[in-house]
Amino acid sequence: MIELTSSQRSALRARAHSLHPVASISQNGLSDTVLAEIDRGLKAHELIKVRVYGIERDERGALLAEICTRLDAAPVQRIGNILVVYRANPEAPAKTAKPGKKATPRSTPKSPARPAASRRRLKK
Repeated sequence: MIELTSSQRSALRARAHSLHPVASISQNGLSDTVLAEIDRGLKAHELIKVRVYGIERDERGALLAEICTRLDAAPVQRIGNILVVYRANPEAPAKTAKPGKKATPRSTPKSPARPAASRRRLKK
């Protein structure tokens, strides 16, 4: 299981806020097919949500730990019936800036405000 610092975990929680659950775990528990689906989701997205149905609160924490141990992932968050899991994708290219180019902020000149009368067309 991967350990995250509190600042990494905070940033991942912010990224996970807008995500929808990728996999669901019901009363049948963590089967091999569900674990394979979670693994595919982690390979594709690195950060996923998993919804849990019909499992008691204490068992959800153990379930999150089992998922992270078996898939070599990091637990990010557990809120209610939602588990958030992260695993870095080593195959994904790292996003880097092009050498020699600096990011410069765009500045567009603002047009002066015109009075309401000049915006209307005058009828003849």
